[in-house]
Amino acid sequence: MSVDVLLGLQWGDEGKGKIVDVLTQNYDIIARFQGGPNAGHTLEFDGEKHVLHTIPSGIFHKTSANVVGNGVVIDPVIFKKEVENLLTHKVDVKQSLLISRKAHLILPTHRLLDAASEKAKGKDKIGSTLKGIGPTYMDKTGRNGLRVGDIELESFYERYQMLRKKHEQLLSHYDFAYQQDLQTMESEWMEAIAYLKELTLIDSEHFIHEALRAQKTILAEGAQGSLLDVDFGSYPFVTSSTTTCAGSCTGLGVAPTKIKRVFGIFKAYCTRVGSGPFPTEIDDEYGRGMQDKGHEYGSTTGRPRRCGWLDLPALKYAIEINGVTDLIMMKGDVLSGFDQLKVCTGYTYRGTQIDHLPYSTEEGELQPVYTELEGWQEDLTLLNSLENAPDAFKKYIQFVEEETGVPVSIVSVGPDRAQTIELRSVTRG
Repeated sequence: MSVDVLLGLQWGDEGKGKIVDVLTQNYDIIARFQGGPNAGHTLEFDGEKHVLHTIPSGIFHKTSANVVGNGVVIDPVIFKKEVENLLTHKVDVKQSLLISRKAHLILPTHRLLDAASEKAKGKDKIGSTLKGIGPTYMDKTGRNGLRVGDIELESFYERYQMLRKKHEQLLSHYDFAYQQDLQTMESEWMEAIAYLKELTLIDSEHFIHEALRAQKTILAEGAQGSLLDVDFGSYPFVTSSTTTCAGSCTGLGVAPTKIKRVFGIFKAYCTRVGSGPFPTEIDDEYGRGMQDKGHEYGSTTGRPRRCGWLDLPALKYAIEINGVTDLIMMKGDVLSGFDQLKVCTGYTYRGTQIDHLPYSTEEGELQPVYTELEGWQEDLTLLNSLENAPDAFKKYIQFVEEETGVPVSIVSVGPDRAQTIELRSVTRG
Protein backbone atom coordinates (compact mmCIF):
# COMPACT_ATOMS: atom_id res chain seq x y z
CA MET A 1 0.00 0.00 0.00
CA SER A 2 1.08 3.64 -0.34
CA VAL A 3 0.66 7.06 1.30
CA ASP A 4 -1.15 10.04 -0.19
CA VAL A 5 -0.04 13.54 0.80
CA LEU A 6 -2.07 16.72 1.19
CA LEU A 7 -0.28 20.05 1.52
CA GLY A 8 -0.53 23.78 0.84
CA LEU A 9 1.01 25.38 -2.25
CA GLN A 10 1.06 29.02 -1.12
CA TRP A 11 1.94 30.81 2.13
CA GLY A 12 -0.39 28.71 4.26
CA ASP A 13 -4.06 29.26 5.15
CA GLU A 14 -5.15 27.54 1.94
CA GLY A 15 -7.88 25.46 3.59
CA LYS A 16 -6.08 22.19 4.33
CA GLY A 17 -8.18 21.43 7.41
CA LYS A 18 -11.45 21.47 5.51
CA ILE A 19 -10.17 19.24 2.69
CA VAL A 20 -8.58 16.70 5.05
CA ASP A 21 -11.94 16.53 6.82
CA VAL A 22 -13.67 15.98 3.46
CA LEU A 23 -11.19 13.31 2.31
CA THR A 24 -10.97 11.41 5.61
CA GLN A 25 -13.80 9.07 4.60
CA ASN A 26 -11.36 7.60 2.03
CA TYR A 27 -8.60 6.86 4.57
CA ASP A 28 -7.98 4.69 7.61
CA ILE A 29 -5.26 6.95 9.04
CA ILE A 30 -4.66 10.71 8.95
CA ALA A 31 -1.10 11.66 9.96
CA ARG A 32 0.29 15.16 10.59
CA PHE A 33 3.93 15.27 9.53
CA GLN A 34 5.32 18.70 10.51
CA GLY A 35 4.66 22.05 12.17
CA GLY A 36 3.03 22.68 15.50
CA PRO A 37 0.52 25.01 17.15
CA ASN A 38 1.49 27.79 14.71
CA ALA A 39 -0.90 26.00 12.34
CA GLY A 40 -4.62 26.70 12.39
CA HIS A 41 -6.73 24.20 10.45
CA THR A 42 -10.37 25.28 10.31
CA LEU A 43 -13.21 22.80 9.84
CA GLU A 44 -16.88 23.72 9.53
CA PHE A 45 -19.83 21.31 9.55
CA ASP A 46 -23.31 21.06 11.05
CA GLY A 47 -23.30 24.81 11.55
CA GLU A 48 -20.29 24.74 13.87
CA LYS A 49 -16.71 25.91 13.35
CA HIS A 50 -13.69 24.05 14.75
CA VAL A 51 -10.04 25.15 14.74
CA LEU A 52 -7.28 22.56 15.20
CA HIS A 53 -3.64 23.49 15.80
CA THR A 54 -1.71 20.26 16.32
CA ILE A 55 -4.26 17.46 16.09
CA PRO A 56 -4.91 15.99 12.60
CA SER A 57 -8.03 17.22 10.82
CA GLY A 58 -9.62 13.77 10.54
CA ILE A 59 -10.29 13.63 14.29
CA PHE A 60 -14.06 14.15 14.00
CA HIS A 61 -14.48 10.96 11.94
CA LYS A 62 -15.01 7.92 14.15
CA THR A 63 -13.58 5.46 11.63
CA SER A 64 -10.09 7.00 11.27
CA ALA A 65 -6.99 6.92 13.44
CA ASN A 66 -5.17 10.26 13.76
CA VAL A 67 -1.40 10.29 14.21
CA VAL A 68 0.72 13.22 15.37
CA GLY A 69 3.98 12.32 13.63
CA ASN A 70 7.60 12.62 14.69
CA GLY A 71 8.09 15.75 12.56
CA VAL A 72 5.56 17.73 14.63
CA VAL A 73 6.47 19.90 17.63
CA ILE A 74 3.98 19.85 20.52
CA ASP A 75 3.16 22.47 23.13
CA PRO A 76 1.61 20.32 25.90
CA VAL A 77 -0.49 23.23 27.23
CA ILE A 78 -2.09 24.02 23.87
CA PHE A 79 -2.40 20.30 23.11
CA LYS A 80 -4.24 19.67 26.40
CA LYS A 81 -6.75 22.43 25.60
CA GLU A 82 -7.34 20.98 22.14
CA VAL A 83 -7.97 17.52 23.56
CA GLU A 84 -10.31 18.84 26.25
CA ASN A 85 -12.32 20.65 23.57
CA LEU A 86 -12.60 17.43 21.57
CA LEU A 87 -13.94 15.61 24.62
CA THR A 88 -16.83 18.09 24.78
CA HIS A 89 -17.75 16.91 21.27
CA LYS A 90 -17.75 13.25 22.33
CA VAL A 91 -14.55 12.40 20.42
CA ASP A 92 -12.95 9.18 21.70
CA VAL A 93 -9.50 10.71 22.00
CA LYS A 94 -7.91 7.72 23.75
CA GLN A 95 -8.86 5.48 20.85
CA SER A 96 -8.50 7.77 17.81
CA LEU A 97 -5.54 10.03 18.70
CA LEU A 98 -2.01 8.61 18.61
CA ILE A 99 1.13 10.61 19.42
CA SER A 100 4.64 9.84 18.23
CA ARG A 101 7.20 9.43 20.99
CA LYS A 102 9.73 11.06 18.66
CA ALA A 103 7.77 14.34 18.35
CA HIS A 104 9.60 17.20 20.07
CA LEU A 105 8.23 19.21 22.99
CA ILE A 106 7.89 22.99 23.10
CA LEU A 107 9.06 24.24 26.50
CA PRO A 108 7.93 27.49 28.16
CA THR A 109 11.45 28.81 27.61
CA HIS A 110 11.17 28.09 23.88
CA ARG A 111 8.23 30.50 23.77
CA LEU A 112 10.16 33.10 25.74
CA LEU A 113 13.16 32.78 23.43
CA ASP A 114 10.86 33.21 20.45
CA ALA A 115 9.39 36.41 21.90
CA ALA A 116 12.78 37.80 22.94
CA SER A 117 14.33 37.11 19.54
CA GLU A 118 11.44 38.66 17.62
CA LYS A 119 11.45 41.76 19.85
CA ALA A 120 15.18 42.21 19.32
CA LYS A 121 14.72 42.22 15.51
CA GLY A 122 12.56 45.35 15.69
CA LYS A 123 11.32 46.41 12.26
CA ASP A 124 13.14 43.42 10.70
CA LYS A 125 11.00 40.86 12.54
CA ILE A 126 9.95 37.84 10.49
CA GLY A 127 6.36 37.68 11.74
CA SER A 128 6.66 34.72 14.11
CA THR A 129 3.48 33.43 15.76
CA LEU A 130 5.51 33.45 19.03
CA LYS A 131 4.56 29.83 19.76
CA GLY A 132 8.18 28.73 20.29
CA ILE A 133 8.30 26.76 17.03
CA GLY A 134 11.64 28.08 15.73
CA PRO A 135 13.60 27.63 18.98
CA THR A 136 12.19 24.10 19.35
CA TYR A 137 13.32 23.06 15.87
CA MET A 138 16.70 24.70 16.60
CA ASP A 139 17.10 22.47 19.65
CA LYS A 140 16.00 19.47 17.58
CA THR A 141 18.68 20.01 14.94
CA GLY A 142 21.17 21.03 17.63
CA ARG A 143 20.55 17.70 19.39
CA ASN A 144 19.40 19.31 22.62
CA GLY A 145 15.65 18.81 22.39
CA LEU A 146 13.18 16.98 24.61
CA ARG A 147 10.85 14.48 22.95
CA VAL A 148 7.47 13.10 23.94
CA GLY A 149 9.03 9.72 24.75
CA ASP A 150 11.28 11.40 27.32
CA ILE A 151 8.29 12.07 29.61
CA GLU A 152 8.13 8.31 30.27
CA LEU A 153 11.73 8.27 31.57
CA GLU A 154 12.72 8.62 35.23
CA SER A 155 15.34 11.19 34.21
CA PHE A 156 12.80 13.47 32.48
CA TYR A 157 12.81 16.24 35.10
CA GLU A 158 16.61 16.40 35.14
CA ARG A 159 16.67 16.60 31.34
CA TYR A 160 14.10 19.37 31.47
CA GLN A 161 16.13 21.34 34.02
CA MET A 162 19.28 21.08 31.90
CA LEU A 163 17.52 22.45 28.83
CA ARG A 164 15.78 25.17 30.80
CA LYS A 165 19.15 26.28 32.24
CA LYS A 166 20.61 26.51 28.74
CA HIS A 167 17.65 28.61 27.61
CA GLU A 168 17.97 30.96 30.58
CA GLN A 169 21.60 31.57 29.67
CA LEU A 170 20.48 32.54 26.17
CA LEU A 171 17.70 34.77 27.53
CA SER A 172 20.22 36.65 29.67
CA HIS A 173 21.65 38.15 26.46
CA TYR A 174 18.35 39.89 25.68
CA ASP A 175 16.77 42.95 27.23
CA PHE A 176 13.76 40.87 28.16
CA ALA A 177 12.18 40.31 31.58
CA TYR A 178 10.78 36.81 31.86
CA GLN A 179 11.27 35.32 35.35
CA GLN A 180 7.76 35.95 36.66
CA ASP A 181 6.13 34.74 33.45
CA LEU A 182 8.26 31.60 33.44
CA GLN A 183 7.14 30.53 36.92
CA THR A 184 3.47 30.67 35.91
CA MET A 185 4.08 29.08 32.50
CA GLU A 186 6.13 26.25 33.95
CA SER A 187 3.47 25.25 36.47
CA GLU A 188 0.82 24.99 33.74
CA TRP A 189 3.27 23.16 31.46
CA MET A 190 4.05 20.47 34.05
CA GLU A 191 0.32 19.86 34.58
CA ALA A 192 -0.06 19.44 30.83
CA ILE A 193 2.86 16.98 30.73
CA ALA A 194 1.08 14.81 33.28
CA TYR A 195 -2.04 14.97 31.09
CA LEU A 196 -0.04 14.06 27.97
CA LYS A 197 1.30 10.93 29.68
CA GLU A 198 -2.26 9.60 29.95
CA LEU A 199 -2.83 9.77 26.20
CA THR A 200 -1.80 7.09 23.66
CA LEU A 201 1.92 7.35 22.83
CA ILE A 202 3.29 5.22 19.99
CA ASP A 203 6.43 4.38 18.06
CA SER A 204 4.88 6.09 15.05
CA GLU A 205 7.16 4.92 12.23
CA HIS A 206 6.57 1.31 13.29
CA PHE A 207 2.83 1.97 13.49
CA ILE A 208 2.79 3.50 9.98
CA HIS A 209 4.72 0.61 8.42
CA GLU A 210 2.54 -1.99 10.15
CA ALA A 211 -0.48 -0.16 8.74
CA LEU A 212 1.01 -0.21 5.22
CA ARG A 213 1.65 -3.93 5.50
CA ALA A 214 -1.97 -4.37 6.59
CA GLN A 215 -3.15 -2.53 3.44
CA LYS A 216 -4.43 0.46 5.42
CA THR A 217 -4.95 3.74 3.57
CA ILE A 218 -2.97 6.73 4.88
CA LEU A 219 -3.24 10.46 4.21
CA ALA A 220 -0.29 12.60 5.32
CA GLU A 221 -1.42 16.10 6.34
CA GLY A 222 0.92 19.07 6.07
CA ALA A 223 0.78 22.42 7.85
CA GLN A 224 1.66 25.97 6.68
CA GLY A 225 2.45 26.14 2.93
CA SER A 226 5.16 25.27 0.42
CA LEU A 227 6.26 28.91 0.05
CA LEU A 228 7.05 28.88 3.79
CA ASP A 229 9.34 25.85 3.53
CA VAL A 230 12.66 26.36 5.33
CA ASP A 231 14.61 25.41 2.17
CA PHE A 232 12.34 26.41 -0.71
CA GLY A 233 10.27 29.24 0.75
CA SER A 234 10.84 33.00 0.80
CA TYR A 235 13.75 32.72 3.23
CA PRO A 236 14.19 34.06 5.92
CA PHE A 237 10.45 34.79 6.09
CA VAL A 238 9.64 31.08 6.42
CA THR A 239 8.70 28.54 9.05
CA SER A 240 11.26 26.20 10.64
CA SER A 241 10.22 22.88 9.14
CA THR A 242 9.94 21.12 5.79
CA THR A 243 6.43 21.91 4.55
CA THR A 244 6.87 20.23 1.17
CA CYS A 245 6.16 16.62 0.20
CA ALA A 246 9.69 15.63 1.29
CA GLY A 247 8.65 16.53 4.85
CA SER A 248 6.08 13.73 4.83
CA CYS A 249 8.93 11.25 4.46
CA THR A 250 11.08 12.61 7.29
CA GLY A 251 8.08 13.60 9.42
CA LEU A 252 6.49 10.14 9.38
CA GLY A 253 9.34 7.79 8.49
CA VAL A 254 8.03 6.68 5.10
CA ALA A 255 10.17 6.17 2.01
CA PRO A 256 9.70 8.40 -1.09
CA THR A 257 8.72 5.29 -3.05
CA LYS A 258 5.65 4.93 -0.82
CA ILE A 259 4.16 8.28 -1.91
CA LYS A 260 1.36 7.95 -4.48
CA ARG A 261 -1.00 10.92 -4.95
CA VAL A 262 -0.03 14.42 -3.88
CA PHE A 263 -2.95 16.79 -3.35
CA GLY A 264 -1.88 20.43 -3.61
CA ILE A 265 -4.26 23.06 -2.21
CA PHE A 266 -4.32 26.67 -3.36
CA LYS A 267 -6.68 29.61 -3.05
CA ALA A 268 -8.18 31.17 -6.18
CA TYR A 269 -6.21 34.24 -5.05
CA CYS A 270 -3.23 34.61 -2.68
CA THR A 271 -2.87 35.56 0.98
CA ARG A 272 0.03 35.95 3.33
CA VAL A 273 0.25 36.57 7.09
CA GLY A 274 3.13 38.54 8.56
CA SER A 275 6.26 39.83 6.89
CA GLY A 276 7.94 38.70 3.69
CA PRO A 277 7.79 39.18 -0.09
CA PHE A 278 4.39 39.07 -1.79
CA PRO A 279 4.73 39.99 -5.50
CA THR A 280 0.98 40.10 -6.32
CA GLU A 281 -0.18 41.87 -3.15
CA ILE A 282 -2.91 44.47 -3.79
CA ASP A 283 -3.46 47.25 -1.31
CA ASP A 284 -6.68 48.75 -2.68
CA GLU A 285 -10.43 48.09 -2.67
CA TYR A 286 -9.89 44.75 -4.44
CA GLY A 287 -7.54 43.55 -1.71
CA ARG A 288 -9.78 44.82 1.07
CA GLY A 289 -12.76 43.21 -0.65
CA MET A 290 -10.98 39.84 -0.69
CA GLN A 291 -9.97 40.24 2.95
CA ASP A 292 -13.49 41.02 4.16
CA LYS A 293 -15.41 38.58 1.98
CA GLY A 294 -12.91 35.76 2.56
CA HIS A 295 -12.70 36.42 6.33
CA GLU A 296 -8.95 36.60 5.90
CA TYR A 297 -7.82 36.72 9.50
CA GLY A 298 -5.42 34.16 10.97
CA SER A 299 -7.15 31.29 12.82
CA THR A 300 -4.13 31.03 15.14
CA THR A 301 -3.12 34.67 15.64
CA GLY A 302 -6.15 36.65 14.45
CA ARG A 303 -3.85 38.82 12.35
CA PRO A 304 -5.30 40.18 9.08
CA ARG A 305 -3.97 38.39 5.99
CA ARG A 306 -2.47 40.37 3.14
CA CYS A 307 -4.35 39.63 -0.09
CA GLY A 308 -3.37 39.56 -3.76
CA TRP A 309 -4.03 38.04 -7.16
CA LEU A 310 -3.22 34.42 -7.99
CA ASP A 311 0.50 33.98 -8.71
CA LEU A 312 0.95 31.22 -11.30
CA PRO A 313 4.79 31.16 -11.45
CA ALA A 314 4.84 30.65 -7.67
CA LEU A 315 2.09 28.02 -7.96
CA LYS A 316 3.94 26.14 -10.71
CA TYR A 317 7.12 26.25 -8.59
CA ALA A 318 5.28 24.68 -5.65
CA ILE A 319 3.74 22.04 -7.93
CA GLU A 320 7.19 21.07 -9.24
CA ILE A 321 8.96 20.74 -5.89
CA ASN A 322 6.09 18.67 -4.47
CA GLY A 323 5.28 16.47 -7.47
CA VAL A 324 1.61 17.46 -7.25
CA THR A 325 -0.79 15.09 -9.02
CA ASP A 326 -4.10 16.77 -8.12
CA LEU A 327 -4.92 20.44 -7.56
CA ILE A 328 -7.62 21.59 -5.14
CA MET A 329 -8.87 25.15 -5.59
CA MET A 330 -10.32 26.91 -2.55
CA LYS A 331 -12.42 30.04 -2.07
CA GLY A 332 -13.54 30.57 -5.65
CA ASP A 333 -16.72 31.99 -4.10
CA VAL A 334 -14.74 34.92 -2.67
CA LEU A 335 -14.01 36.22 -6.18
CA SER A 336 -17.70 36.54 -7.06
CA GLY A 337 -18.61 40.14 -7.79
CA PHE A 338 -15.34 41.20 -9.45
CA ASP A 339 -15.85 42.44 -13.04
CA GLN A 340 -12.26 41.67 -14.01
CA LEU A 341 -9.76 39.29 -12.44
CA LYS A 342 -6.00 39.35 -12.77
CA VAL A 343 -3.68 36.36 -12.75
CA CYS A 344 0.09 36.75 -12.60
CA THR A 345 1.64 34.73 -15.45
CA GLY A 346 5.20 36.05 -15.27
CA TYR A 347 7.48 38.70 -13.78
CA THR A 348 9.72 41.50 -14.88
CA TYR A 349 12.93 40.73 -12.99
CA ARG A 350 15.89 43.10 -13.18
CA GLY A 351 14.69 44.35 -16.55
CA THR A 352 14.01 40.91 -18.06
CA GLN A 353 10.67 39.11 -18.37
CA ILE A 354 10.71 35.64 -16.80
CA ASP A 355 8.07 32.99 -16.11
CA HIS A 356 9.57 31.34 -13.01
CA LEU A 357 10.16 32.23 -9.36
CA PRO A 358 13.73 33.60 -9.06
CA TYR A 359 16.12 33.49 -6.10
CA SER A 360 15.41 37.03 -4.99
CA THR A 361 11.79 38.14 -4.58
CA GLU A 362 12.54 41.35 -2.71
CA GLU A 363 10.20 44.27 -3.20
CA GLY A 364 11.29 46.44 -6.12
CA GLU A 365 13.16 43.63 -7.90
CA LEU A 366 10.14 41.68 -9.05
CA GLN A 367 7.11 43.16 -10.82
CA PRO A 368 4.21 40.85 -11.75
CA VAL A 369 3.01 40.56 -15.35
CA TYR A 370 -0.74 40.03 -15.40
CA THR A 371 -3.26 38.34 -17.68
CA GLU A 372 -6.80 39.67 -17.26
CA LEU A 373 -9.75 37.29 -17.14
CA GLU A 374 -13.47 37.91 -17.07
CA GLY A 375 -15.02 37.86 -13.61
CA TRP A 376 -18.41 36.53 -12.52
CA GLN A 377 -21.20 38.02 -10.44
CA GLU A 378 -23.08 34.88 -9.39
CA ASP A 379 -23.03 33.51 -5.84
CA LEU A 380 -21.19 30.17 -5.96
CA THR A 381 -21.90 29.03 -2.40
CA LEU A 382 -25.01 27.00 -3.34
CA LEU A 383 -23.35 25.14 -6.23
CA ASN A 384 -23.33 21.36 -5.97
CA SER A 385 -21.78 20.71 -9.38
CA LEU A 386 -19.70 22.59 -11.93
CA GLU A 387 -22.42 22.11 -14.54
CA ASN A 388 -24.44 25.07 -13.24
CA ALA A 389 -21.44 27.31 -12.57
CA PRO A 390 -20.88 30.58 -14.48
CA ASP A 391 -18.87 30.16 -17.68
CA ALA A 392 -16.28 32.67 -16.41
CA PHE A 393 -15.67 30.51 -13.33
CA LYS A 394 -15.24 27.40 -15.49
CA LYS A 395 -12.78 29.30 -17.71
CA TYR A 396 -10.81 30.41 -14.63
CA ILE A 397 -10.36 26.77 -13.59
CA GLN A 398 -9.49 25.75 -17.15
CA PHE A 399 -6.89 28.55 -17.37
CA VAL A 400 -5.17 27.29 -14.20
CA GLU A 401 -5.15 23.71 -15.50
CA GLU A 402 -3.69 24.71 -18.86
CA GLU A 403 -1.01 26.91 -17.31
CA THR A 404 0.09 24.38 -14.66
CA GLY A 405 -0.48 21.13 -16.57
CA VAL A 406 -2.15 19.60 -13.51
CA PRO A 407 -5.90 18.83 -13.20
CA VAL A 408 -8.10 20.56 -10.63
CA SER A 409 -9.80 17.63 -8.89
CA ILE A 410 -11.76 19.51 -6.20
CA VAL A 411 -13.24 23.00 -6.02
CA SER A 412 -14.40 24.52 -2.73
CA VAL A 413 -17.16 27.15 -2.83
CA GLY A 414 -17.64 27.80 0.89
CA PRO A 415 -16.32 26.89 4.35
CA ASP A 416 -18.69 24.01 5.12
CA ARG A 417 -17.64 20.48 4.20
CA ALA A 418 -20.84 20.25 2.10
CA GLN A 419 -19.68 23.16 -0.10
CA THR A 420 -17.21 20.99 -1.96
CA ILE A 421 -17.40 19.94 -5.62
CA GLU A 422 -15.46 16.88 -6.81
CA LEU A 423 -14.48 17.28 -10.48
CA ARG A 424 -12.37 14.12 -10.69
CA SER A 425 -12.42 11.06 -8.49
CA VAL A 426 -10.30 11.34 -5.34
CA THR A 427 -11.40 7.95 -4.00
CA ARG A 428 -8.56 5.62 -3.05
CA GLY A 429 -8.00 2.57 -5.17
